[in-house]
Amino acid sequence: MAAAEDELLRPRLPEVFETSKQLLDEVEIAPEPTGSRIIQDKVFKGLDLLKKAAEMLSQLDLFSQNEDLEEIASTDLKYLMVPAFQGAFAMKQVSPSKRLDHLQWAREHFLNYLTQCQYYHVAKFELPKTKTNSAENNTANSSMAYPSIVDMASQRQAKKERYKQKKEVEHRLSALKSAVESGQADDEHVREYYLLHLRRWIGISLEEIESIDQEIKLLREKDSTNEASTSQSSHQDRPPMKPFVLTQNIAQAKVFGAGYPSLASMTVNDWYEQHQKFGALPDQEIAKTTSEFKRAAQQQEDQEHEEEEDDEQAVRRAREWDDWKDTHPRGFGNRQNMG
Repeated sequence: MAAAEDELLRPRLPEVFETSKQLLDEVEIAPEPTGSRIIQDKVFKGLDLLKKAAEMLSQLDLFSQNEDLEEIASTDLKYLMVPAFQGAFAMKQVSPSKRLDHLQWAREHFLNYLTQCQYYHVAKFELPKTKTNSAENNTANSSMAYPSIVDMASQRQAKKERYKQKKEVEHRLSALKSAVESGQADDEHVREYYLLHLRRWIGISLEEIESIDQEIKLLREKDSTNEASTSQSSHQDRPPMKPFVLTQNIAQAKVFGAGYPSLASMTVNDWYEQHQKFGALPDQEIAKTTSEFKRAAQQQEDQEHEEEEDDEQAVRRAREWDDWKDTHPRGFGNRQNMG
């Protein structure tokens, strides 16, 4: 009975897989925008077909952790790419309200594909950090807020190596494509063809996970900023609280009142400027008294100086008069009338 079910499922699986692969290729090279109705219909159809393919693979149990890559049939190797195709279709979904969910779902399937490839030793690469690993790493290296120069250089070198390998793989795939699709290639070339596809999608999955992590970070920062602005606006909308006094008894309430009946009408700076304008500050009185004292002292000094000058002029005039009297005796000017 189980064998009969397998026979019914196997013919359908290649058809479902090839149809979904064709839809993905059409979406990748389509001139229409990703958000158009035509593209989104293909995306939804591809996701539905790949969901059926994943269920078929689970029922057929084609891949087991107890077998090596060499034990998998050459024609079955391509089905390992189902999770990668699901992640690629999920990245094409357009829904701003569900973007974070789509990114997380796509990352999960890309990581599932990479985990399978690493288990079967399809290629040498490092798995991206999961949420648990990244949290532990952040706790251990909390003092390092930014990646070091060495890490950035190693990441850049890894990207360059992946790009170089990607070009080599695509060149080799183009050489084998016609022979494999026409059925003229032998088993060795068919196996090489699908292994190259697996390695190509390893590089694509690593790049997509890096892009997903960056976009998730930006979306979460945006959400936190919106929440902060919303909470701030809600605080600003509240009316200001009035000061109040906790009264212990009725008598104290009568004296002080339930609140502050006489609230401050000006700030300390306003009070200082007002008193300075009218010259009512204590330091201004001191300055005023000092200036008046200096002015009075100066006037007194000027007056004494004028009095001294007057005294000197009077003495000089008196001396000149005495000298004149010595040279001009009394009656000296009337000598002409003398007989």
